[in-house]
Order: sequence, then C-alpha cells, then structure tokens
Amino acid sequence: MTLKLWQKKLKLHYGKDVLDIIQFGSSVIEGKDPNDVDIAIIFNKIPIKDQLIQAQNIKKQLQKTSDLPIHIKSFDLYSFFEKANFAKDNILLYGRSLIYGKYFSNSFGLEPKILIKYILTNLKKKDKVRFNYLINGKGGSYGLLKKYGGKLLSPGLIEISPEFEEIFLNSMKKIISNIKVIKVLEKL
Repeated sequence: MTLKLWQKKLKLHYGKDVLDIIQFGSSVIEGKDPNDVDIAIIFNKIPIKDQLIQAQNIKKQLQKTSDLPIHIKSFDLYSFFEKANFAKDNILLYGRSLIYGKYFSNSFGLEPKILIKYILTNLKKKDKVRFNYLINGKGGSYGLLKKYGGKLLSPGLIEISPEFEEIFLNSMKKIISNIKVIKVLEKL
C-alpha cells in the first residue's frame, strides 16, 4: 500500500527557506506495507532551531492527510550531501517532491532508474515460457512491463521506475533466482 502524497494537491504552508519537501521510504514503493510516512525537508542554510520549528509545522499539516504517523527528517543542502547521511541514497532514488510532484533527483537533472539483470539459461523451457508471460503478458492480459511502464533494454536487462522494484523482484524471484539489481541516476 503506497501513500502517494506527491499526487495529491496538498495546500502546504511553508516558509521561503524550504527548497523541497520529499516523500521517500517504504510509503512510495509499490508492494510494501509501510508503518509510517518518511518525509525529508530540504532547507536553505538556516539555523537548526528554525528548521525544527518549520519542520514541525509541516508535519502537523501532513498528519491531517495520512492515517500513518509522519516521520520528518530535515536537512540543508550541505548536510543532505554529507557522507554520514544514510538516507541520501534512498531520497535521491525513491524520493518524490510534494511541492513539484516529480522525483526529487529531477531537480538536479537526474532521473532515477532501476535496472534488473537476469539470466534464463539454466531454466527449463516451461519456466522460460512462464517468465516470458510474466513480463510480456499472455492472451490479451498485460505483463509486468506494460502494466508498470518498464522497458526490455536487451535480453536479460529490464529498466523500471524505482517504485516498482519490489513488485518486479517478488514476481521474478518466483521463477528465477539469478537476478541482479542496479540502481542508476541517469542524466535527463
């Protein structure tokens, strides 16, 4: 169950020091069952005290839109890119802007993608056919690629949007075990 706050027309009130408000974590990934909604707020360089006050104000507004608890992390651009920020990769790959309604990484001219490499050579013919039906569909029904907007880049390599990673992996692992996931930030 995803909670797609970035698709709602939220009327959030925030100060001019807020660069972006980003939803990330399990609440943006299809096929996950989140316990909370993770939100990152990116500020201009302002004192921590002001960041906390504004973050709490935004949290109160967001709490009205969700049955799940809201978990807020605040950063300025400098602290966001620090090596010690373990949430940075998750925010860049999966984060969706509540202000602009697009991936947060698009603000830096980057598009997040998930590449899934797989090998079918050691499978029985019936499992290869099952896998083909899974990704391409059968008898008029959509396969995973069409249903979730994925692309077959070459035999053994699929490109998908980050929020569908869990759905693809869970479905594919029922048939094949030789899967490798590559997370990419591609230049727009």
